[in-house]
Amino acid sequence: MNYKSVTGKNWLLKQYNENYAKKIHEAFHFSEILSKIISIRKIKLDQIENFINPTIKKNIPNPDSIKDMDIATKATILHIQKKNIIGIFGDYDVDGATSVAILAKYFKQIHQPFEFLIPNRIKDGYGPNKKGFDFLINKGSKLIITVDCGISSHKAILHAKNKSIETLVIDHHQGDVKLPEATAIVNPNRINDESKLSYLCAAGVCFMFLVSLSNKLRSLDWFKLNNIDEPNILNFLDLVSLGTICDVVPIVELNRAIVKQGLKVFGRRKNIGLKTLYDNSNINIQPNIYHLGYIIGPKINAGGRVGKSSLAAEILISENQDRVDYLAKELNDFNEFRKKIELELFRKIENETKDIKDPILFFQGKDFHEGIIGITASKIKDKYNKPCVIISINGNIAKGSARSVFGFDIGAIIISAVQNKILINGGGHKMAGGFSINIEKIEVFKEFLIKKYNSLIVDKGSYKTLYLDSIILPTALNVEFYNDINVLSPFGTGNPEPKFLIEDLKLANSKVVGDRHIKAIFYNKSNDVVKAIAFNSVGTVLESFLDKNNKSFMNIAGTLTSNNWNGKNNIEFVINDISVNTI
Repeated sequence: MNYKSVTGKNWLLKQYNENYAKKIHEAFHFSEILSKIISIRKIKLDQIENFINPTIKKNIPNPDSIKDMDIATKATILHIQKKNIIGIFGDYDVDGATSVAILAKYFKQIHQPFEFLIPNRIKDGYGPNKKGFDFLINKGSKLIITVDCGISSHKAILHAKNKSIETLVIDHHQGDVKLPEATAIVNPNRINDESKLSYLCAAGVCFMFLVSLSNKLRSLDWFKLNNIDEPNILNFLDLVSLGTICDVVPIVELNRAIVKQGLKVFGRRKNIGLKTLYDNSNINIQPNIYHLGYIIGPKINAGGRVGKSSLAAEILISENQDRVDYLAKELNDFNEFRKKIELELFRKIENETKDIKDPILFFQGKDFHEGIIGITASKIKDKYNKPCVIISINGNIAKGSARSVFGFDIGAIIISAVQNKILINGGGHKMAGGFSINIEKIEVFKEFLIKKYNSLIVDKGSYKTLYLDSIILPTALNVEFYNDINVLSPFGTGNPEPKFLIEDLKLANSKVVGDRHIKAIFYNKSNDVVKAIAFNSVGTVLESFLDKNNKSFMNIAGTLTSNNWNGKNNIEFVINDISVNTI
């Protein structure tokens, strides 16, 4: 059958090796469809067990394989031995906050004095600066560790060096060939790093840092000599997994183990900040990626976006329930405000998008809140499947955020624009980046991006293709089938959720929920029922086809979700696209 997608996409069923799928079925006694999906993903037979049950022990390499890790941990030990105060300077997003919290909680447990600072997004901008470093130095810090930032902070690090303050950079963003004059730069995305851990977020790199640090302290008998219990670093995996999920890094190899095991740690509810945020969100089931990425993460992020940046790290570190309750309320209020102004900006930009034919969506405005341009760019990118850049103008210097699609490394391109003196500064990674720009260079930067896009993206039609794993029947929407497929979780970049196709359905009813989403009930010729939801579909082409007066036979493509209601799991179909049957 020819599927004519209402969004203009070409639907293709993924190819797979039928003989290999049978081998998997015989070796592991998986269902035929699970064996098929594993075959589609080309996971080798001897790697399937580790893919499904990834543990840290099986997947973690020697942390000192990351360049400068050995130097960084040895330098830290010298300061620990002297009981010097260690300053931690972090970024204001979830990855930065979790990175700060991981180090802070470890230092607390070994009775190591520390101070931390997360800059104000609007007043201080991104990354280390002289003012922030002076704050930590004035608090007595003899060593400053930057986390989720620092790879391009030449001036601030030189400023610290001139004051005889040692600095370590723990980062994962792409940097220039010339690096700051820090004692050590631990970043698997350094040009000369050979660890093959470039997929780690900053929280993941901090986790590796603590593994290396503990190994060395143990080899020195430091814990025994100081009568201190060695921290169980695995207990920090709830924070590491939160940073990993929210920074949208690939869920592959060690990251799979971090997220899989981290969700278990999260479920033990030992971190009272995370526990309180979770309970206040009225979630009454075991945490999953959706909860961390779309409910907990945005609340933690809200402090850095529209409120006070330090609240995010503080709620993850604090062990005082009264203080945590106050912080949780503050973050929730900030998040509600963030959602309001983000929706206003999204709708404003959405109206401007309709007539744009450029391969990159590019917007600028004086009234754009710097704290929400990144998340808005992400939503615009998701809706139109094009890279999106949003610039907030304030005087002669503007701040911008960019979100990209697979195959267009926006972080590297931003660095290239800095090198070409188009941008004042900037950086990022493959899918996201930020920058500062003189307003006179905005059009030059736009042309630079479009030229790069046209030279790098060969198969522009691939973004119009929706790849599907299998056709399923409505009767497959049950808990048993959902749990069977969910064996392949955690899902994310590098391990996408399986996408399915259900054919020949008629719409029975539909309604708008939560302003932007549409719930629908379908049935087929056998009167089998499909309960479905199309997220953020109000105002899109999907809305007209989900009108309850539509009598056409349709096919729906998308994923499965488990919706817990009154203690019972209901399996719903999440609609990504629709096609209408043609005669």
